[in-house]
Amino acid sequence: MHTHTRLSDPFKPYPMIQDYLDFNAMKELPESHAWLPLDELPSTYGSSTPDPVPLINLKDPNAMKLVGHACKTWGVFQVTNHGVPINLLEEMEVAGRKLFALPIHQKLKAARSPNGVSGYGVARISTFFPKLMWSEGFTIIGSPNDHARKLWPNRYSRFCDVIEDYKEEMNKLAQTLMELMLGSLGVTMDDVKWASTQGSCPALQLNSYPACPDPDRAMGLAAHTDSTLLTILHQNNTSGLQVYKEGTGWITVPPIPGALVINVGDLLHILSNGLYPSVLHRAMVNRTQHRLSVAYLYGPPSNVKISPLSKLTDQKHPPLYRPVTWSEYLGTKAKHFNKALSSVRLCAPLNGFPDAKDHTGVRVG
Repeated sequence: MHTHTRLSDPFKPYPMIQDYLDFNAMKELPESHAWLPLDELPSTYGSSTPDPVPLINLKDPNAMKLVGHACKTWGVFQVTNHGVPINLLEEMEVAGRKLFALPIHQKLKAARSPNGVSGYGVARISTFFPKLMWSEGFTIIGSPNDHARKLWPNRYSRFCDVIEDYKEEMNKLAQTLMELMLGSLGVTMDDVKWASTQGSCPALQLNSYPACPDPDRAMGLAAHTDSTLLTILHQNNTSGLQVYKEGTGWITVPPIPGALVINVGDLLHILSNGLYPSVLHRAMVNRTQHRLSVAYLYGPPSNVKISPLSKLTDQKHPPLYRPVTWSEYLGTKAKHFNKALSSVRLCAPLNGFPDAKDHTGVRVG
């Protein structure tokens, strides 16, 4: 299965930004990274104490109902009792910190190629913004061996072992979450044949947000939605993740020891025929602490077309989106960014069906 090639294909038109900073050497925020104002909206508004992002114990007998409600109302939630060993989460954090602590010239040995997806580099969404982001990333699709060998020529195997163990546990959790998310819609895994196979095309994204000399004017990762079915984020113990909730504004997702953050992605929005919103989120930085996050990006097999589930459509609720493969959708995202969902939309919503928006806040259809 040529997963790597297929997922890479949509990114070939992307220009690469080769403006790599040694963040640790920066005493002032360079103009290239100065975002002002950060947003038209303050971090929260409309409520002095906004509701917190839902926290769900996956061993709760009502977990399916709770997950469904969180998906419909937020598009994001945190989970505990998820089955991923805590020591593995800690090992993953240690591995990530070792990677990003390497000197910049060493990290660049594993730099992403202009046509590639895997490796060290800046956020791909950088091309859509006039300013650069205060972060660096490392993307892993398939085996991490080739890149790890360039970073640690004689002692790369431990890093690779941790990555493989982590991906295996995350895939198990993603399957569990898909069962709950689909089940809450009245759909079983048998209704979605590919969902129960091991042929998914996951990617692992390690993100580093160094301490910043002027955090009020910097952006760690600009607002975006994920192109996935779902994303599992380990955000460690440093705050920075914010999600956008309609009517409330930007809300910080507090790190909870041992918990994982689950984001609904664009493909699950399509699969649910608009019932589950893909959540707009961003990462902020701070003055004193280095923040590390690890995102497991879970999607379907690359040749599977994703379209609204037939059980969720009828004459009153026609399919809102045309069928699209993950690879094709990534190409659409590469061109249209946060308006990608609108570009694969078929028709306007009818009576009784939730209206959809693109992720600029403009109604579509």
